[in-house]
Formats: sequence, structure tokens, C-alpha cells
Amino acid sequence: MNISNIDIIKSSGEKVKFSLEKLRTSLKRSGADNQVVNQIIDKVRDELYQSISTKEIYNRAFALLKKSKSHFASKYKLKKAIYELGPTGFPFERFVSAILKYSGYKTEVGTILHGKCVSHEIDVIARKNSEATIIECKFHSEEGLNCNVKIPLYINSRYQDIKNNWQKLKKDEESLTQGWVVTNTRFTKDAIQYGNCCGLYLLSWDYPLNDGLKDRIDRLGLYPITVSTLLSQREKNFLLSRSVILCRDLINDKFYLDHLGVSETRKNKILDEISHLCG
Repeated sequence: MNISNIDIIKSSGEKVKFSLEKLRTSLKRSGADNQVVNQIIDKVRDELYQSISTKEIYNRAFALLKKSKSHFASKYKLKKAIYELGPTGFPFERFVSAILKYSGYKTEVGTILHGKCVSHEIDVIARKNSEATIIECKFHSEEGLNCNVKIPLYINSRYQDIKNNWQKLKKDEESLTQGWVVTNTRFTKDAIQYGNCCGLYLLSWDYPLNDGLKDRIDRLGLYPITVSTLLSQREKNFLLSRSVILCRDLINDKFYLDHLGVSETRKNKILDEISHLCG
């Protein structure tokens, strides 16, 4: 039965449409083949009930995908895994720094720069070809907390203050070319409008189109350690506290698994999962 949309009755009695095609797309992004995707879609459709939430549907799909292949399930839960980088936001800054580093930049995290009026702590500075970019990261640990226009307004004022003092700081060694705002959620329409108008580069979960955070992560294979379906939350927190932010970091620093007392059999399964993720 090929149905692209189905009706769901919410607890309030409201009838809403749920898109099976959106679910299919999210499953295919994980790398699962058509046979696995179709099996999950059919299973989920058969298990629907009145007042089921969208979150429950996606959680069920995740459970079925995990049963099939854990590394597919890891990719599928990428958005949730980014939220798990909290609550402080510092791991997210290091994560953004890593994405830029693997894109050819030299990066620094948590640097103090003096503006014309005041000093500013900058989340990430990225350098390439004698040009510098300053990046501010706005991390949200809860879904739905989007960045409104106040965020780029505030960041642009900081950027302009630093830019007005840049040549004095760097003595013409490099030019400050752009300011960025990066968030793990989304920007509101007026935030995007202001960013485009003033020249700030905005990067969110799905913006710019086809070059958002999720696209860059998939393209570079830079998955956060929190995507693992085999590591416990305690183990993830331990690794994050040791600045093991990326799955590929753990491949290079696998001795941390010994510190955690992970058995040899389980260690091999964990390393196999993240090796598949990193491609």
C-alpha cells in the first residue's frame, strides 16, 4: 500500500497529516537501502494508533533501524545527538571548530579579542589564506528554541567592534573578512533577512539550503560521539569531558575505552560502529 500521507488524531481531537515520505527521506539519509526503509515504513504504518505523536513515530522508526544496523540508526539520530552535546555549549563550539578544520581552516576556540570599545570572548576563530573569520555558536539543548533576529543583531555589533580595531591588532598580517553565527537549531525568517542584509553568514541545522550543518556533517563524515547507539550516556559524558567530540577522535584515542572499563568484545563493536559512520 503506497500512501504518502496518513491521518493522525491528536489527544486534543485534532486531525493532522503525517508524511510517510518525510519519514522515508530521513531513513534514507541514514544510508539504509530501499528494502530496509520499506520494511520499516510498513511496520510503522501497521503500528499506528489514535493520538500517537510524531515523536513516537520517529522513535519507533529509530528502534527498528537500530535493530537492523546500529550505524544506520546513529546517522538517523544525528539531530538528537547534537542536542546531547550540551548543556554548556562548549562541546558544540569544539564540534563547529572541527567541521571548519576539516574544511581547510586553522581554528582556535575561546579566544579573547579586543574591539575598539570592549573586549570579546570569541567562540571560534577560523583562518585560511591570510583571512580570518570569527564565529559565534548559539547552542540549544532543547528542540524548538530557534534563533530570532536579536541574535544576529547582537553578534553583528560585536563583529563590527572587533573589525574597527582589527588592523591595529593584526598589523595588516591578515584581514577580517566575515562574521558567522552557527546554531544547531534554526533561524527565524527575520534573523535570516537581517543576516543577509548586514553580511553575516548564518549556518543552522538546515540553512543554507543543501549546505546546512546536517549536510556538512554527512559530507565530511564528522559525526559527534553522541550519535553512538552503543555507548551509554555516562560514557559519552566522560569522552566529551576529555575533548573527544568526534567519532573519529575515538578511533585515534581508543585507550579511553580501556579507562572506562569497556570489555574487548564491546570495544570492538563500538569501534566497528563508528568506523562505519566515518566511512
